[in-house]
Amino acid sequence: MRFDLIVVGGGHAGVEAAAAACRLGKETLLITHNLDTIGVLSCNPAIGGIGKGHLVREIAALDGVMGKAADAAAIQGRVLNRRKGPAVQAPRIQADRQTYAKTIREILDTYKNLHLLQDTVLELIIEGEMCVGVKGRISGCIHSEGVVMTTGTFLDGRIHVGNVKHDGGRAGDPSSIALSASLREFNLPIGRLKTGTPPRLDKRSLDTDKLSIQYGEDPRPKFVRFDRRSLQLPEVPCMITYTTPATHEIIENALEMSPMYSGAISSSGPRYCPSIEDKIVRFSDRDSHQIFLEPEGLDSLEVYPNGISTGLPFDVQLAIIRSCPGMQAARIVRPGYAIEYDFVDPRCLRKTLETEMIKRLFLAGQINGTTGYEEAAGQGLIAGVNAALAISGCESWVPDRDTAYIGVMIDDLVTDGVTEPYRMFTSRAEHRLKLRSDNAELRLTRRGYELGLVSEQLWDAYRQYESELDSRRRWLKETRIYPNRLDERQKKKLGAGLKRDMTLYELLKRPDIDYANLLCVIGSEADGEVDRVGEQLKIEALYEGYVEREEHDNKRHKKYADVLIPIELDFDSIDGLSNEVKEKLRRLRPATIGEASAISGVTPAAISILLIHMKSKGWLRHNKGNVDAS
Repeated sequence: MRFDLIVVGGGHAGVEAAAAACRLGKETLLITHNLDTIGVLSCNPAIGGIGKGHLVREIAALDGVMGKAADAAAIQGRVLNRRKGPAVQAPRIQADRQTYAKTIREILDTYKNLHLLQDTVLELIIEGEMCVGVKGRISGCIHSEGVVMTTGTFLDGRIHVGNVKHDGGRAGDPSSIALSASLREFNLPIGRLKTGTPPRLDKRSLDTDKLSIQYGEDPRPKFVRFDRRSLQLPEVPCMITYTTPATHEIIENALEMSPMYSGAISSSGPRYCPSIEDKIVRFSDRDSHQIFLEPEGLDSLEVYPNGISTGLPFDVQLAIIRSCPGMQAARIVRPGYAIEYDFVDPRCLRKTLETEMIKRLFLAGQINGTTGYEEAAGQGLIAGVNAALAISGCESWVPDRDTAYIGVMIDDLVTDGVTEPYRMFTSRAEHRLKLRSDNAELRLTRRGYELGLVSEQLWDAYRQYESELDSRRRWLKETRIYPNRLDERQKKKLGAGLKRDMTLYELLKRPDIDYANLLCVIGSEADGEVDRVGEQLKIEALYEGYVEREEHDNKRHKKYADVLIPIELDFDSIDGLSNEVKEKLRRLRPATIGEASAISGVTPAAISILLIHMKSKGWLRHNKGNVDAS
């Protein structure tokens, strides 16, 4: 057998890689050990969230798969961070597991040039310095022009529950031991990471009268915003409980049985998604942690208790669960576990996610040291696109850090590597005022269409939206409103009043004026698509000044790239820097302003604060050729 491209693995990275290569016209084989688990949500039944929702919107803007499946499978949805600015807001949905996986498969089945095969890949086929195929346990040698590896946690995966441990890629699935050994033979830099999952509970065993209920938003937010289909699944709410002092005592007394604390696992886990035993140790001053009881689906009787991932023994897990309000009689139907697995140091990758050592071998997802469905999907899309472009002899494409969160993630991975499973946060993006979830199509869809990734249907919808946006923006900027021509109704609508004449676009920059209010002031009304366009224009107007300032600061900071940062500078003493930025600066100790600017998540605003602080201490005067930092 021979194909243009082989994708190994049917998780979120594999799905996006295969779909992207197919959209670019490549005969693609997706090979996985179990076709029934393609696109499954193997951990929590949710998609999106802060940073992650930005990634899904970007994937959707490039006509990817994840957003479509998430919208189709949503049983609840919310936009997180509503109380903060649009730049850090993002949608998150609870998904019906079965519908999500079924939708993924239905989408993949629409690609005539996609071939599926159930088999276990044992090794890569390398000729010279190039990967030219894989060897399957049953299918034997399969040749191709390139290979994308998306093996998730399966590479030499080992599952831990207390002192019980066994090989496994996830619960119920075997690990890929032979393939991991094959990668080591080619001297790829391989390390170990750890992650985990909580026990699943029988919904019927919960006392819902003692649990808080959390409903989603109406209308339900969507990832694919040009899809006007109104059909959606019924809502199923989440429930909320919390750990108690009794819970913490149980965990503290059982710590020596935790694989993380007994020494059975020595690799790093995700710091921002820690196990419950890690939370108890790291935040010992807290006597309670929130637990979200997430529905697994419309018809499922299982509940996912988000927030209590654990590798403790089964009897301890049961005691933990039953120490929480509303769960005193809870039954566990699937034990939680910790899992260790191999990953490849992503610093051996080009930004296209092709390995430097082996040509036409691309890696995506947890094999690169990341965690999360969304991070995997974003990498899978880029790996699939660039594998297809390489096969065609075309120039590669990777979005820059100021274009997409996907670009931020890939740059972080290949530049800095990982010390723990990498998870996306808005704080990692120094251009986050531009990289909002609301404008993903404006940043990416045109480029996606030029590459051949975006369908004519999406392109037509985008062009219509873009045209409406341009037309209304022009109208807002050309239409002026005068204070002496306002009647009493208009003055009342404006609230804070109008001291000088201004354009409607300038008026829209006021925080107390939204697009609907603006139309009311001039005697018009908003409806349908106008609301979407109006919302976009409001955000754009609101952020215009900040984005311009950010770009100005970026240019100004380039003048200071060679300015030395004194060794004695105490970053913790600088007012205005976030704790995360202080921690990064303290840990990485950049020697110059240029090095500080290159640190992931250190924003232009943070650099300005750093420069002002250095100026106040007289340190800028000691650097030759500098201009005023104010």
